[in-house]
Amino acid sequence: MATETDSIPNNEEQAQEDASNKKEQKSPIKLITRIVLIVSLLFFVWYILAERHTPYTDQARIKGLVTPVTSRVSGNIIDVRIKLHTNVKAGDTLFLIDPSPFEIAVLKAEANIDNAVQSVAASSSSVKSAAGKLGVAKAQLERAQRNWNRVEKVMRENAGALSESDKDQSETALLQATEQVASSQANLDRAKQSLGDSGPDNPKIRTAIQELEKAQLDLAFTAIIAPTDGVIESFDIDLGYYASAGQPLTTLISNSDVWIQADMKENNLSLLKVGDPVKYTFDIAPGVIYEGHVRSLGYGVSADQTNKGGLPTINSKNSWLRDPQRFPVIISFDSIATQEVPIRLGGQVDVVAYTGNSWILNAIASFRIKFNSWLSYVR
Repeated sequence: MATETDSIPNNEEQAQEDASNKKEQKSPIKLITRIVLIVSLLFFVWYILAERHTPYTDQARIKGLVTPVTSRVSGNIIDVRIKLHTNVKAGDTLFLIDPSPFEIAVLKAEANIDNAVQSVAASSSSVKSAAGKLGVAKAQLERAQRNWNRVEKVMRENAGALSESDKDQSETALLQATEQVASSQANLDRAKQSLGDSGPDNPKIRTAIQELEKAQLDLAFTAIIAPTDGVIESFDIDLGYYASAGQPLTTLISNSDVWIQADMKENNLSLLKVGDPVKYTFDIAPGVIYEGHVRSLGYGVSADQTNKGGLPTINSKNSWLRDPQRFPVIISFDSIATQEVPIRLGGQVDVVAYTGNSWILNAIASFRIKFNSWLSYVR
C-alpha cells in the first residue's frame, strides 16, 4: 500500500515537470512572435514617417533638352560633317545644302535693285517732264486770262468793237488753257505717286533691297549649324539626301541643362519644398552618392484620357487600395558635372529627399540610398 501511495505524488511531479518543459519549449516562439510584431510595428511607423520626411523613389530618370535640327531651306545635301553621337559646339556646321540655286537668286535680286534704280530714275524724269508741262500750261492760262480780260473790257466800253467770233475765240482759249492746267496737274500727281519717295526710301528700291536680303539669308541657311552645344542623336543622312524646309534632319541632345525628373507619390509632397537637399545614385556609377536639390515641384498631371467630343472612359479597378498618383519633382545637380559621369538622357536614378532635420530618419534614408547604390553592381 505504501508503494502505491508514494507513486501518486511522483506522477504529479512528473506531470508538472512535463508541463514546465512544454512552456519552456513554447516560450521561444512567443519571443520570436513578439520580436516580429515589434519590428513590423516599428517598420510601419518608420514607413509612414519616411514617406513624408525622407521620400524615396526609384522612378526617376535623367532629362534634358532635345532639339530637332531642321533646315530653313530645301535642297540636296552636298556635305555631311558629322557622325552619330558626335559632340558639337554651337555654331558648328553640320550639313551643307547645294547653294547654286540660292546664289542665282542673289544675283537676280542684285539685278532687280539695278532695275529698280533705273525705274526710279525714269520716274524722276517723268516727274520733271510733267512739272515742265504744267508750267507751260499755267503760262498759257495766264495769257488766255489776260486776253479774256481785255476782251471783256473792250466789250464794256464799246460793244460793237469786237465781233462775236473774237469773243468766242478768246473764251474758248481760256477754257482750253484751264483744262490743260488741270490735265497737267493730274499727270504730275500720277508721276509723283509712281515715283514715291526718293532714294533708298523709294518703295521699288526698298522692295528690291528686301528681296536681296532674303536671298542672301536663304543662301546663308544652306549651311545648317548646331543651335547649341550637345551630342548628335538619331542621324541617318547621307550625301544627296533632299532636305525639306522645316523637316528634322537629326536630333541634338543639348548639354546646356540636364536634370533629374523624380516621379514621387502624392503623399511624398506634403513636406517637400523647393531647395530641399537630395541624394541620388546612378546605375552607371554604382556605390557613389551624389548630391542635389529640389528645383521645382509638379503642379499637375494628365489624368483624363478622354478626347474632346468623346465619351468619358472609366477605368475599373478591383484592388483594395488605389494606386497612388505620382507627380514630377525636378532635381538639379550639385556635386556632379556631365564630364565626371557619362550620364545619358533616360538613365535611371534612385532619389531620396530630406525635408527636415530628423537625424534618425535622415540616417536611415542615407543608409537606404547607399545600400541601393551598392545594388547597382548587380542590376
